[in-house]
Amino acid sequence: MRTIKLICICLAAYSPASILAASSDLVVLGERALREECSAFSQAGMRDCLAKKAESSQKALRQAEEKVASILSKWDEDMKYISQAKSKLTTSNNAFAKYRDSQCEFMVSLRGGGAGNAHEMGRLACVAELNSRRAEQLRDAVSDLPSK
Repeated sequence: MRTIKLICICLAAYSPASILAASSDLVVLGERALREECSAFSQAGMRDCLAKKAESSQKALRQAEEKVASILSKWDEDMKYISQAKSKLTTSNNAFAKYRDSQCEFMVSLRGGGAGNAHEMGRLACVAELNSRRAEQLRDAVSDLPSK
């Protein structure tokens, strides 16, 4: 019985889902958690920390978009559907950018009369979170597409 449990644990540990999860070692932090991570710094340092996180998330998002486009090019499907998916990806990427900007403007507006730096820190944290979530969403969307 113990041997069976050990085999089941090993199979679960090496299943495709766990391999995929392990390959995506990016943990998506929420806006509040991002601010908490940067809170050890002075206000200017906190802003710089959040700016670095926003920049890093933008880079990760660009890489995910490029990776998805590459995976679509190698997708084992008719060219008609590959082209359609690539076109929809471009449309989706553009719509996401507009959504992210609008959503982060909304989130900043909820800070009311707070100081300008607080608004900017909230915007940066929002951008970092949404970019990271979008990158994860893109990776998940193509994770099981069969390639040629």
